[in-house]
Parts: sequence; C-alpha cells; structure tokens
Amino acid sequence: RRAMERNEFSLSYQPKISLLNQQLVGAEALIRWTHPTLGEVPPEHFIALAEENGMILQIGDWVLEQACMQMYEWNKIYQPFGALSVNLAGAQLRQPKLLARIEQLLANYRLAPECLQLEITENFIMSQAEEALAVLYRLKRLGVQLAIDDFGTGYSSLSYLKRLPLDILKIDQSFVRGLPDDTHDGAIVRAIIALGRSMQLTVIAEGVETPEQQQFLADEGCEQIQGYIVSLPLRPEEFSSKFLRTTVSDFSDSTPAKPPL
Repeated sequence: RRAMERNEFSLSYQPKISLLNQQLVGAEALIRWTHPTLGEVPPEHFIALAEENGMILQIGDWVLEQACMQMYEWNKIYQPFGALSVNLAGAQLRQPKLLARIEQLLANYRLAPECLQLEITENFIMSQAEEALAVLYRLKRLGVQLAIDDFGTGYSSLSYLKRLPLDILKIDQSFVRGLPDDTHDGAIVRAIIALGRSMQLTVIAEGVETPEQQQFLADEGCEQIQGYIVSLPLRPEEFSSKFLRTTVSDFSDSTPAKPPL
C-alpha cells in the first residue's frame, strides 16, 4: 500500500519481435517496484500478495493507465510499432466497470483499440469459464487484442478454448527453457504452435534466451518471440532510444530517422 502512496512502482517494456522479419511488433508493459531499502522487489514476490489483499485492483488499474499514457507519449514522436500488452488479473476481469474504464483510457489517450493487448492467464480463463467468456466477448467487441498467457500450464478444455475470442496464444517460458534438447518440451511446443496456427491465432513464445531456442521456434512456425535474446525489459527512455523510430515528419532539417532494427 505504501508503494502506491510513495510512487515506488514503475513500468518497464520488453520488446516483441517477429521471427519472419526480425522487426519489432509490440511490447509488454511489466511492473517494477523499487523499494527504498529493499531495492528492486521482483513481481513474483508481491503480485500474489496484492491479489490476496485486494490491492491488485488498484495496482492493475495504475498499470493500465500508465501503459496507455506511455503509448500516447510515444505516438506523438515515434512511428507505430504494434500493440502494447498489459497483464490483466482475474480480479480485474470480474470488475463490472472494466469495460467502461478501458473505453475511457482509450479515449483519454487517443488510442486505437488495437493498440492495446490484454493478457489473461490460462488458469483464470479455465477456472471462470462462462463468466470469463462473457467478459472476453465484450472486450473483443471493443476492438482490443486478447492474448492467453502462460499457455500450457493450466488445464485447457479444447472444446472451450475454441469458443474464446482470442488473437494470441503465448507459450509459457517453462516449455521454452528446455529447447531444443528436451524432447518433452519440444513436443509440447510443437503441439501448441500447431494448435494456435490451426485456430488462426498468432503464437508468441516468451522467455527466449538462446539462438538455439529461437531457431527451433522459427523452424516450427512460431511467429513472435520475447525474452532476453531480444532485450531485457527496459525503462521507457531506453526502450524508445533502442527500438523506436522517429516519425520523419518531425524533422525540419532532413535529419534521417532512426534505422530499422
């Protein structure tokens, strides 16, 4: 609670890259907590606690607004680079005012709905089946992109999965870690990619760290990756200087725009 009051939270941004052309296709907004005495507190140490004590609603709303605000600032200076993805907690999806809040943020920061991608964990979607379905369809009608996060770690019913209005299937990093040598990880990743492609979903793998993992994913038809092989999560100014290209019309002296990646 004090972290919110003292403005100790910040967002970092991890780029997502296309395996087809190595171009930037989006980024994920990730919360960071810099404690005055403990230093950097990893999200896995405080998100679960925030979910238990109800603070996740306040934190989640703050993340959504900060991400939209950052996208608005980047849009004023840089060329479009794809969608910015934000993780939504299960408690947020249960909020009756979620849809109105997202509409308000998109309007306030003049963002097209497709600029925002919402990541929802597989476990929540599967544990709240009918309730989640209704909310996801309302969000889909709004025009935002929907991703199922940590795919493969829950207990998906394939008959239910086909009813979900999803755009993106995100392979959990626990399966990527053993690639390409672990035969079980390889089999699971191949199956997820095949499933995603057959359902016309974009498949992205997270936690990609080595050229061998990247090559395996590319060979199997995975379309996008994020992970340390591309970049650590970066502060906004680092992300923009490294990955974003300035809009050419902003130059009055014919200075060239930043080259592509």
